[in-house]
Amino acid sequence: MEAQVAVLGAGAWGTAVAKVIAEKDKNVLMWSFETSVRDDINERGENSRYLPGVKLPSTLKATSDIEEAAEGKQFLIYALPSMFLLDTLKKTLSVSSIRDGKSIISVITKGFLPTDHNGPRLILETMEDYLPGFYRNSLVYISGPSHAEEVSCGKITGLIAASENPKNSIRFRDLLKSPRLMVYSSLDVRGVQSAAAAKNVIAIAFGMLDALKTTGQNEMFGDGTESLLLAAGLNEIQILGKALGATHAETFTSISGIGDLDVTCRSIHGRNRRFGRDIIEKNILEPYKNIDDLLSRIGEIGYLPEGVAAAKYIRILADKHKLKMPVSIGLCKLLNRELDPHEFCKNLLTVWDM
Repeated sequence: MEAQVAVLGAGAWGTAVAKVIAEKDKNVLMWSFETSVRDDINERGENSRYLPGVKLPSTLKATSDIEEAAEGKQFLIYALPSMFLLDTLKKTLSVSSIRDGKSIISVITKGFLPTDHNGPRLILETMEDYLPGFYRNSLVYISGPSHAEEVSCGKITGLIAASENPKNSIRFRDLLKSPRLMVYSSLDVRGVQSAAAAKNVIAIAFGMLDALKTTGQNEMFGDGTESLLLAAGLNEIQILGKALGATHAETFTSISGIGDLDVTCRSIHGRNRRFGRDIIEKNILEPYKNIDDLLSRIGEIGYLPEGVAAAKYIRILADKHKLKMPVSIGLCKLLNRELDPHEFCKNLLTVWDM
Protein backbone atom coordinates (compact mmCIF):
# COMPACT_ATOMS: atom_id res chain seq x y z
CA MET A 1 0.00 0.00 0.00
CA GLU A 2 1.32 3.44 -0.91
CA ALA A 3 2.41 5.64 1.98
CA GLN A 4 -0.09 8.33 2.93
CA VAL A 5 2.16 9.95 5.56
CA ALA A 6 5.48 11.70 4.99
CA VAL A 7 7.89 13.02 7.61
CA LEU A 8 10.37 15.52 6.18
CA GLY A 9 13.47 15.31 8.34
CA ALA A 10 15.16 12.21 9.71
CA GLY A 11 16.57 13.49 12.97
CA ALA A 12 15.76 11.88 16.29
CA TRP A 13 12.37 13.55 16.81
CA GLY A 14 11.20 13.10 13.22
CA THR A 15 12.18 9.44 13.37
CA ALA A 16 10.40 8.89 16.69
CA VAL A 17 7.18 10.46 15.40
CA ALA A 18 7.39 8.46 12.17
CA LYS A 19 7.87 5.27 14.19
CA VAL A 20 4.77 5.93 16.31
CA ILE A 21 2.64 6.39 13.17
CA ALA A 22 4.16 3.41 11.34
CA GLU A 23 3.46 1.15 14.30
CA LYS A 24 -0.25 1.82 13.73
CA ASP A 25 -0.04 -0.17 10.46
CA LYS A 26 0.37 2.98 8.38
CA ASN A 27 3.02 3.23 5.68
CA VAL A 28 5.29 6.20 6.38
CA LEU A 29 7.93 7.66 4.08
CA MET A 30 10.68 9.79 5.61
CA TRP A 31 12.85 12.26 3.76
CA SER A 32 16.49 12.29 4.80
CA PHE A 33 19.02 14.79 3.45
CA GLU A 34 21.76 12.37 4.45
CA THR A 35 21.94 9.32 2.18
CA SER A 36 23.71 7.33 4.89
CA VAL A 37 20.71 7.79 7.21
CA ARG A 38 18.35 6.84 4.39
CA ASP A 39 20.27 3.63 3.71
CA ASP A 40 20.46 2.80 7.40
CA ILE A 41 16.68 3.06 7.74
CA ASN A 42 15.95 1.09 4.58
CA GLU A 43 18.58 -1.63 4.91
CA ARG A 44 18.86 -2.13 8.67
CA GLY A 45 15.61 -0.71 10.04
CA GLU A 46 17.44 1.72 12.30
CA ASN A 47 18.51 5.35 12.41
CA SER A 48 21.79 4.64 14.16
CA ARG A 49 23.06 8.20 13.81
CA TYR A 50 20.20 10.04 15.49
CA LEU A 51 18.21 7.35 17.33
CA PRO A 52 20.59 4.44 17.95
CA GLY A 53 19.34 1.16 19.32
CA VAL A 54 15.70 1.70 18.30
CA LYS A 55 14.26 -0.85 15.88
CA LEU A 56 12.02 0.72 13.25
CA PRO A 57 8.95 -1.04 11.79
CA SER A 58 8.97 -2.36 8.23
CA THR A 59 6.19 0.10 7.35
CA LEU A 60 8.68 2.95 7.72
CA LYS A 61 10.93 3.68 4.72
CA ALA A 62 13.19 6.56 3.72
CA THR A 63 14.11 8.48 0.59
CA SER A 64 16.50 11.32 -0.28
CA ASP A 65 14.17 12.63 -3.00
CA ILE A 66 12.11 15.30 -1.28
CA GLU A 67 9.50 15.50 -4.03
CA GLU A 68 9.00 11.74 -3.89
CA ALA A 69 8.55 12.00 -0.13
CA ALA A 70 6.00 14.82 -0.25
CA GLU A 71 4.00 14.02 -3.37
CA GLY A 72 0.51 12.63 -2.90
CA LYS A 73 0.59 12.43 0.89
CA GLN A 74 -2.54 13.01 2.94
CA PHE A 75 -0.45 13.96 5.99
CA LEU A 76 2.80 15.90 5.69
CA ILE A 77 4.95 16.55 8.76
CA TYR A 78 7.89 19.00 8.65
CA ALA A 79 10.47 17.85 11.20
CA LEU A 80 13.55 19.97 10.42
CA PRO A 81 15.58 22.14 12.80
CA SER A 82 14.36 25.73 12.53
CA MET A 83 17.43 26.91 10.64
CA PHE A 84 16.71 24.47 7.80
CA LEU A 85 12.92 24.62 7.74
CA LEU A 86 12.31 27.40 5.20
CA ASP A 87 14.77 26.03 2.66
CA THR A 88 13.09 22.64 2.87
CA LEU A 89 9.62 24.16 2.59
CA LYS A 90 10.63 26.00 -0.58
CA LYS A 91 11.78 22.72 -2.14
CA THR A 92 8.32 21.24 -1.67
CA LEU A 93 6.24 24.11 -3.06
CA SER A 94 6.25 22.60 -6.56
CA VAL A 95 4.69 19.33 -5.32
CA SER A 96 1.24 19.07 -6.91
CA SER A 97 -0.55 17.78 -3.80
CA ILE A 98 0.68 20.87 -1.91
CA ARG A 99 -0.17 23.25 -4.75
CA ASP A 100 -3.68 21.78 -4.86
CA GLY A 101 -4.14 21.77 -1.08
CA LYS A 102 -4.62 18.02 -0.86
CA SER A 103 -2.02 17.53 1.89
CA ILE A 104 -2.73 18.39 5.52
CA ILE A 105 0.45 19.97 6.88
CA SER A 106 1.89 19.97 10.38
CA VAL A 107 5.17 21.13 11.91
CA ILE A 108 7.07 19.68 14.87
CA THR A 109 9.95 22.19 14.70
CA LYS A 110 10.56 24.47 17.69
CA GLY A 111 11.93 27.99 17.38
CA PHE A 112 11.51 31.18 15.40
CA LEU A 113 12.17 31.87 11.74
CA PRO A 114 14.12 34.93 10.54
CA THR A 115 12.66 37.21 7.86
CA ASP A 116 14.32 39.98 5.88
CA HIS A 117 11.97 42.81 6.82
CA ASN A 118 9.86 41.83 9.83
CA GLY A 119 12.53 40.27 12.03
CA PRO A 120 11.98 36.88 13.69
CA ARG A 121 8.48 35.44 13.45
CA LEU A 122 6.58 32.39 14.61
CA ILE A 123 6.96 29.34 12.40
CA LEU A 124 3.43 28.86 11.07
CA GLU A 125 2.81 32.47 10.08
CA THR A 126 6.12 32.49 8.19
CA MET A 127 5.31 29.26 6.37
CA GLU A 128 1.91 30.65 5.39
CA ASP A 129 3.64 33.40 3.42
CA TYR A 130 5.09 30.75 1.09
CA LEU A 131 2.31 28.16 0.91
CA PRO A 132 -0.84 28.56 -1.23
CA GLY A 133 -3.44 30.79 0.38
CA PHE A 134 -5.83 28.01 1.33
CA TYR A 135 -3.28 26.81 3.92
CA ARG A 136 -3.68 30.03 5.93
CA ASN A 137 -5.04 29.28 9.42
CA SER A 138 -5.08 25.55 8.59
CA LEU A 139 -1.56 24.41 9.49
CA VAL A 140 -1.09 22.30 12.61
CA TYR A 141 1.65 22.87 15.18
CA ILE A 142 2.59 19.89 17.35
CA SER A 143 4.50 20.35 20.60
CA GLY A 144 4.70 19.13 24.18
CA PRO A 145 6.99 17.69 26.87
CA SER A 146 8.62 14.96 24.83
CA HIS A 147 11.96 13.42 23.97
CA ALA A 148 12.60 11.21 20.98
CA GLU A 149 14.52 8.74 23.10
CA GLU A 150 11.48 8.16 25.30
CA VAL A 151 8.67 8.34 22.72
CA SER A 152 10.46 5.85 20.47
CA CYS A 153 10.67 3.40 23.39
CA GLY A 154 7.01 3.70 24.33
CA LYS A 155 7.30 5.90 27.42
CA ILE A 156 3.97 7.59 28.20
CA THR A 157 4.04 11.12 26.75
CA GLY A 158 1.59 13.94 26.01
CA LEU A 159 1.51 16.30 23.03
CA ILE A 160 -0.58 19.27 21.87
CA ALA A 161 -1.84 19.56 18.27
CA ALA A 162 -2.63 23.27 17.84
CA SER A 163 -4.43 24.74 14.85
CA GLU A 164 -6.94 27.43 14.03
CA ASN A 165 -8.63 24.72 11.99
CA PRO A 166 -10.16 22.37 14.59
CA LYS A 167 -10.74 19.59 12.06
CA ASN A 168 -7.05 19.51 11.11
CA SER A 169 -6.04 19.50 14.76
CA ILE A 170 -8.28 16.48 15.36
CA ARG A 171 -6.97 14.72 12.24
CA PHE A 172 -3.38 14.94 13.47
CA ARG A 173 -4.45 14.08 16.99
CA ASP A 174 -6.00 10.88 15.70
CA LEU A 175 -3.01 10.13 13.47
CA LEU A 176 -0.53 10.36 16.35
CA LYS A 177 -2.35 9.15 19.43
CA SER A 178 -1.67 5.69 20.80
CA PRO A 179 -2.06 3.95 24.18
CA ARG A 180 1.23 5.53 25.26
CA LEU A 181 1.06 8.83 23.36
CA MET A 182 -1.71 11.15 24.47
CA VAL A 183 -2.51 13.99 22.07
CA TYR A 184 -4.74 16.96 22.87
CA SER A 185 -6.16 19.68 20.63
CA SER A 186 -5.66 23.43 21.04
CA LEU A 187 -6.74 26.56 19.19
CA ASP A 188 -3.94 28.69 20.71
CA VAL A 189 -1.44 28.32 17.89
CA ARG A 190 0.60 31.39 18.84
CA GLY A 191 0.78 30.54 22.52
CA VAL A 192 1.91 26.97 21.89
CA GLN A 193 4.56 28.08 19.39
CA SER A 194 5.88 30.80 21.72
CA ALA A 195 6.23 28.39 24.62
CA ALA A 196 7.94 25.76 22.46
CA ALA A 197 10.60 28.21 21.29
CA ALA A 198 11.25 30.17 24.48
CA LYS A 199 11.62 27.18 26.81
CA ASN A 200 14.85 26.14 25.05
CA VAL A 201 16.47 29.41 26.13
CA ILE A 202 15.53 28.85 29.77
CA ALA A 203 16.87 25.28 29.53
CA ILE A 204 20.35 26.54 28.62
CA ALA A 205 20.35 28.76 31.71
CA PHE A 206 19.04 25.83 33.77
CA GLY A 207 21.89 23.62 32.55
CA MET A 208 24.44 26.22 33.62
CA LEU A 209 22.85 26.54 37.04
CA ASP A 210 22.68 22.77 37.40
CA ALA A 211 26.36 22.39 36.53
CA LEU A 212 27.35 25.00 39.11
CA LYS A 213 25.20 23.25 41.70
CA THR A 214 26.33 19.67 41.09
CA THR A 215 30.02 20.51 40.72
CA GLY A 216 30.01 22.59 43.88
CA GLN A 217 31.32 25.70 42.09
CA ASN A 218 28.69 27.84 43.75
CA GLU A 219 27.28 26.86 47.13
CA MET A 220 24.41 29.36 46.83
CA PHE A 221 22.63 27.30 44.17
CA GLY A 222 20.36 24.38 45.12
CA ASP A 223 17.15 22.65 44.08
CA GLY A 224 15.12 25.63 45.23
CA THR A 225 17.23 27.92 43.08
CA GLU A 226 16.46 25.78 40.04
CA SER A 227 12.75 25.94 40.82
CA LEU A 228 13.07 29.71 41.09
CA LEU A 229 14.60 29.74 37.62
CA LEU A 230 11.77 27.59 36.26
CA ALA A 231 9.19 29.99 37.70
CA ALA A 232 11.00 33.04 36.36
CA GLY A 233 11.38 31.33 33.00
CA LEU A 234 7.69 30.47 32.79
CA ASN A 235 6.89 34.09 33.61
CA GLU A 236 9.03 35.24 30.67
CA ILE A 237 7.47 32.67 28.36
CA GLN A 238 4.01 34.03 29.27
CA ILE A 239 5.15 37.61 28.71
CA LEU A 240 6.48 36.76 25.27
CA GLY A 241 3.50 34.63 24.33
CA LYS A 242 1.05 37.38 25.23
CA ALA A 243 3.01 39.89 23.14
CA LEU A 244 2.97 37.51 20.17
CA GLY A 245 -0.78 36.94 20.30
CA ALA A 246 -1.41 33.98 22.61
CA THR A 247 -5.15 33.56 23.17
CA HIS A 248 -5.46 31.15 26.11
CA ALA A 249 -3.79 31.68 29.49
CA GLU A 250 -4.05 27.95 30.22
CA THR A 251 -1.62 27.26 27.37
CA PHE A 252 1.21 28.16 29.70
CA THR A 253 -0.01 26.11 32.65
CA SER A 254 -0.63 23.01 30.50
CA ILE A 255 1.76 20.50 28.99
CA SER A 256 2.72 22.89 26.17
CA GLY A 257 3.90 25.46 28.73
CA ILE A 258 5.11 24.34 32.14
CA GLY A 259 5.18 20.67 31.08
CA ASP A 260 7.52 21.25 28.16
CA LEU A 261 9.64 23.71 30.11
CA ASP A 262 10.10 21.28 32.99
CA VAL A 263 11.15 18.28 30.89
CA THR A 264 13.46 20.37 28.71
CA CYS A 265 15.24 21.74 31.76
CA ARG A 266 15.43 18.59 33.84
CA SER A 267 15.77 15.66 31.42
CA ILE A 268 19.17 14.13 30.69
CA HIS A 269 18.04 13.92 27.04
CA GLY A 270 17.72 17.72 26.69
CA ARG A 271 20.27 19.16 24.28
CA ASN A 272 19.79 22.72 25.53
CA ARG A 273 20.29 21.66 29.14
CA ARG A 274 23.40 19.78 28.02
CA PHE A 275 24.69 22.88 26.23
CA GLY A 276 24.25 24.94 29.37
CA ARG A 277 26.23 22.39 31.37
CA ASP A 278 28.93 22.37 28.70
CA ILE A 279 29.26 26.15 28.98
CA ILE A 280 30.28 25.71 32.62
CA GLU A 281 32.05 22.35 32.53
CA LYS A 282 33.78 22.53 29.14
CA ASN A 283 34.01 26.27 28.45
CA ILE A 284 32.35 25.45 25.13
CA LEU A 285 31.86 29.12 24.16
CA GLU A 286 35.57 29.91 24.23
CA PRO A 287 36.26 29.43 20.46
CA TYR A 288 33.41 31.72 19.35
CA LYS A 289 33.54 35.50 19.00
CA ASN A 290 29.81 36.13 19.39
CA ILE A 291 26.43 34.52 18.94
CA ASP A 292 26.49 34.90 15.15
CA ASP A 293 29.85 33.15 14.98
CA LEU A 294 28.45 30.39 17.18
CA LEU A 295 25.37 29.97 14.98
CA SER A 296 27.43 29.88 11.77
CA ARG A 297 29.59 27.09 13.24
CA ILE A 298 26.94 25.33 15.30
CA GLY A 299 27.74 22.03 13.62
CA GLU A 300 31.03 21.96 15.53
CA ILE A 301 29.15 21.42 18.79
CA GLY A 302 28.21 17.86 17.82
CA TYR A 303 24.53 18.31 18.72
CA LEU A 304 22.03 21.07 18.04
CA PRO A 305 20.93 23.35 20.92
CA GLU A 306 17.98 25.19 19.33
CA GLY A 307 17.95 27.65 22.21
CA VAL A 308 20.98 29.49 20.80
CA ALA A 309 19.07 30.84 17.79
CA ALA A 310 15.95 31.34 19.93
CA ALA A 311 17.93 33.50 22.39
CA LYS A 312 19.07 35.77 19.58
CA TYR A 313 15.55 36.17 18.25
CA ILE A 314 13.93 36.64 21.65
CA ARG A 315 16.30 39.52 22.38
CA ILE A 316 15.13 41.18 19.14
CA LEU A 317 11.47 40.52 19.93
CA ALA A 318 11.83 41.75 23.51
CA ASP A 319 13.34 45.00 22.25
CA LYS A 320 10.62 45.38 19.60
CA HIS A 321 7.77 44.83 22.05
CA LYS A 322 9.53 46.46 25.04
CA LEU A 323 9.34 43.30 27.15
CA LYS A 324 11.06 42.68 30.47
CA MET A 325 12.80 39.32 30.03
CA PRO A 326 16.05 39.49 32.02
CA VAL A 327 16.84 35.75 32.00
CA SER A 328 16.41 35.33 28.24
CA ILE A 329 18.10 38.60 27.33
CA GLY A 330 20.93 37.94 29.79
CA LEU A 331 21.51 34.53 28.24
CA CYS A 332 21.69 36.09 24.79
CA LYS A 333 24.31 38.54 26.09
CA LEU A 334 26.23 35.60 27.51
CA LEU A 335 26.14 33.74 24.17
CA ASN A 336 27.19 36.97 22.46
CA ARG A 337 30.24 37.08 24.77
CA GLU A 338 29.00 40.25 26.48
CA LEU A 339 28.76 38.45 29.84
CA ASP A 340 30.92 35.90 31.60
CA PRO A 341 29.00 32.69 32.48
CA HIS A 342 29.63 33.05 36.21
CA GLU A 343 28.70 36.74 36.05
CA PHE A 344 25.47 35.80 34.29
CA CYS A 345 24.51 33.27 36.94
CA LYS A 346 25.40 35.66 39.75
CA ASN A 347 23.35 38.44 38.11
CA LEU A 348 20.30 36.17 37.96
CA LEU A 349 19.95 36.49 41.71
CA THR A 350 19.31 40.21 41.40
CA VAL A 351 17.11 40.31 38.27
CA TRP A 352 14.47 37.72 39.16
CA ASP A 353 11.46 39.87 39.88
CA MET A 354 8.15 38.10 39.27
